[in-house]
Amino acid sequence: MAANNPPVTKLAENGLRYKSKAPGSPFETSSPFSSTTMSCFLCGKHRQRSQLKTRRLLGKPQAVCAPSCKELEASLKG
Repeated sequence: MAANNPPVTKLAENGLRYKSKAPGSPFETSSPFSSTTMSCFLCGKHRQRSQLKTRRLLGKPQAVCAPSCKELEASLKG
């Protein structure tokens, strides 16, 4: 996509939103697992895998902030 052609964001008659859009994700990384992000099941914020732990919730293992959402947020701010 060229810099002088911004993406079209109107809905087309066929239901598509974009005629052209840059591929990829804003959460993309260079290596497969070292710095990838996942969202916390409890707070929904994207964190690096090293900042998450697995906890059994609703009968399934889920990724949550470690040690807790509030403690991780406080340690990142201060």
